[in-house]
Amino acid sequence: MWLEINPRSCTPIYQQVVDGVKELVARGILVPGERMPTVRELAVELSLNPNTIAKAYQRLEQEGIIETMRSRGTFVAGRTEVLDMEAVREQLAGLVEKVLVEAYHLGLNRKDIKQLFEESLDNWEKRGGK
Repeated sequence: MWLEINPRSCTPIYQQVVDGVKELVARGILVPGERMPTVRELAVELSLNPNTIAKAYQRLEQEGIIETMRSRGTFVAGRTEVLDMEAVREQLAGLVEKVLVEAYHLGLNRKDIKQLFEESLDNWEKRGGK
């Protein structure tokens, strides 16, 4: 599995694993039903502590990205149907708000932000984003 971990990042390593797996799923590189490496396998592959991978897997399972089936392994979960669109919109709005605060402090105006968002969306789609 291809994950890029930066030990010097201020983002905790387990969160980097979570974010990396979520991105691989969103890009279709990891597909629903695909078997995930075991905690030990991924820890060895990334040269990380197995507890770090276990914490990341636990978070991914809580978020519905992966599912563990006793004595069968861990698999990429199927995409779930959005049941509470209002809650999803609120969660995404909170993330957008953080981006807007950062953009303000970087000196970007509305036009810059819209242009950057459009470019990012285009690049996301070109790289296989769903």
